Amino acid sequence: MLQVNQIQKSKKSYRVKRPTQTGFSSPATHYNEPRIDLNDVLIKNSSSTFFVRVGDANFIDYNINVDDVLIVDRSLVPQPGQLALVTTNNGFEILRFSLNGEEEMQLWGVITYIIHATL
Repeated sequence: MLQVNQIQKSKKSYRVKRPTQTGFSSPATHYNEPRIDLNDVLIKNSSSTFFVRVGDANFIDYNINVDDVLIVDRSLVPQPGQLALVTTNNGFEILRFSLNGEEEMQLWGVITYIIHATL
């Protein structure tokens, strides 16, 4: 069963604070860089984007494994060939969207990213 979690943007500031110091500065201070916020990189519309953790191995055909995290955007219109999350009587299913659908389905959102664990 897939679990749906709403994304909460981090309130932390990852900006590097420049210390006030006297004397000569360290030569390495210009290498300080802010951290990468994956919410900024992977999410276009935060109010309609959700994380979904995969709970079973039924989606191996799409290279989606147990405990992978799907980033699903509900504001997008699916294009042919894209993976979509649809609701069924039994819960959620992942389908590759096509224009010649034989059956009617309830679209929940378009999968924009799949995050795999490597360990």
